[in-house]
Amino acid sequence: MAPLPLPEIDADLARRDAAESESGSEPEQEVDPWDLPELLDTGVKWSELDTKGKVLRVFKSILKFILLLGLLYLFVCSLDILSSAFQLVGGKAAGDIFQDNAILSNPVAGLVIGVLVTVLVQSSSTSSSIVVSMVSSGLLEVKSAVPIIMGANIGTSVTNTIVALMQAGDRNEFRRAFAGATVHDFFNWLSVIVLLPLEVASGYLYRLSKLLIESFNLKTGADAPDLLKVITEPLTKNIIELDSSVIRDIATGDPAARNKSLIKIWCKTQDITSLVNITVPAANCTNNIFCWEEDGEFWTQENQTVTLNLQKCKHMFVYANLPDIAVGLILLALSLLALCTCLILIVKLLNSMLKGQVAVVIKKVLNTDFPFPFSWVTGYLAILVGAGMTFIVQSSSVFTSAITPLVGIGVISIERAYPLTLGSNIGTTTTAILAALASPGETLANSLQISLCHFFFNISGILLWYPVPFMRIPIRLAKALGNRTAKYRWFAVLYLILCFLLLPLLILGLSIAGWQVLVGVGVPVVVFAIIVIIINVLQKRWPRFLPSCLRSWDFLPKPLHSLKPWDKVVTSGMVFCSTRCCCCCKCCREKEKDEDKDDMKTKSKSLEMYDNPTLSIEDEAKAKATHL
Repeated sequence: MAPLPLPEIDADLARRDAAESESGSEPEQEVDPWDLPELLDTGVKWSELDTKGKVLRVFKSILKFILLLGLLYLFVCSLDILSSAFQLVGGKAAGDIFQDNAILSNPVAGLVIGVLVTVLVQSSSTSSSIVVSMVSSGLLEVKSAVPIIMGANIGTSVTNTIVALMQAGDRNEFRRAFAGATVHDFFNWLSVIVLLPLEVASGYLYRLSKLLIESFNLKTGADAPDLLKVITEPLTKNIIELDSSVIRDIATGDPAARNKSLIKIWCKTQDITSLVNITVPAANCTNNIFCWEEDGEFWTQENQTVTLNLQKCKHMFVYANLPDIAVGLILLALSLLALCTCLILIVKLLNSMLKGQVAVVIKKVLNTDFPFPFSWVTGYLAILVGAGMTFIVQSSSVFTSAITPLVGIGVISIERAYPLTLGSNIGTTTTAILAALASPGETLANSLQISLCHFFFNISGILLWYPVPFMRIPIRLAKALGNRTAKYRWFAVLYLILCFLLLPLLILGLSIAGWQVLVGVGVPVVVFAIIVIIINVLQKRWPRFLPSCLRSWDFLPKPLHSLKPWDKVVTSGMVFCSTRCCCCCKCCREKEKDEDKDDMKTKSKSLEMYDNPTLSIEDEAKAKATHL
């Protein structure tokens, strides 16, 4: 599919359009890059095929569908391995971060810790389970855990943003895919900006969840459905198996867990509890404890549990004598390679399958609203579909990463992907609620209260940013970012590093320094950002209300209001790296030049053959007879 022409909005195009209008020529009609592309069927029509051709086409379609299912399976498995790799690389660091309760009592620090830990382990379920364990053991209060859950909600959106980077080859596909992924980011960030101050001031999530728990006589339930694990485990457990309880034990302060490896060695164990004789000081022997004296020492009996290792695991690294970080880096490279390969093949396969009438039907089903006056129901139905699908696969990262390439190739519009993503946020909280219901009776209330806080946070965000069409700000922000990253593709990587690493680390450092430092630095920055946003809006819509000097940013140096100078720096740096550091790139470019020269020679030879004036009349007659 050829990329669509991009609408340019710079001054050169404006002058060109003005010149065309003066000369009387009609300017070319601009194409909206956000319109879903028409997936044309370039093959032979079904009615024009013979019986053999029809059978062959049906066989090819079935084969492509089976291949698509296989690639989707490998795609999901690579996401699972990616999460395991991040846990091996940064899991123990995540446990250490959670261990400092003095920092966690600061809501802003708790928020960014939730973001950083979830980015490190690439799983909001893992970070949420650590928080639930700390609350259940009494190491963390429910009120202090609410900001961490908000941060985990932000951190889980990094996966589909990474997936969107794989479609950077085509400019328009990348524009749509990156916007479809970052609409999740903007929803979570905007919800936190509004709801975190409200929670700190009033504690409404804490109060609402506690009121609901006290209203019902809750009993322990069953585990959350584990459908995705059942499907992916036959492959992933042969590659790596992790003991996630090590991270939880480090977070809860167990010193022995620090020397344990996250890589699971023994998959089948048995705990045997027996009564053994131990020596105790004489002072411990009271009327409540049975003791006896033998050879001048006091003895008593105590139950001790011994774990017997019965069967080793069968994954690839069970006999590898490598540290966790080395195994994590190996798996990180392999999983990213598998993820990129699967995604590229899925996009190419979908492009070949979704053509003609098939594409028309699919796009109608996914993007058409119900007839008036029930058109508003469509979005809420999409929210339910997103929640249901996430509940089935038990991972919001997998669901949002799966729809990102569909947004990129133009099967799903960003307006439809937005409610699907919101539903996915709800779906991932329902699985956490069911998992909390399986907790023991003494820790059930606190575990369930944290899960309900997560649920009500997402419901509150949906009520803020979806029912009123004007308030669907995440869509507009995602489209603006998509336009920017389509023009400067390196900006997508910069966005990822800034939003999910550097900015949280900066805020965490200011929070550790104290409230005074955080307020002293943060408030002026926030006020300055608000002023810049207001001026930008006025420049675009009502410039007459601004003084003449502020109607544009041209009075500033160009690097402060344009990415063009930075683009030149990045581009020249990449060219320097490719020419000096990458011999393969240089060889490829020389090969391409040689091929271009050969093509030009071939074309010139063909032109000489057809335009040769020395061709005889007999040759021309023969050529004509051949054509006839």
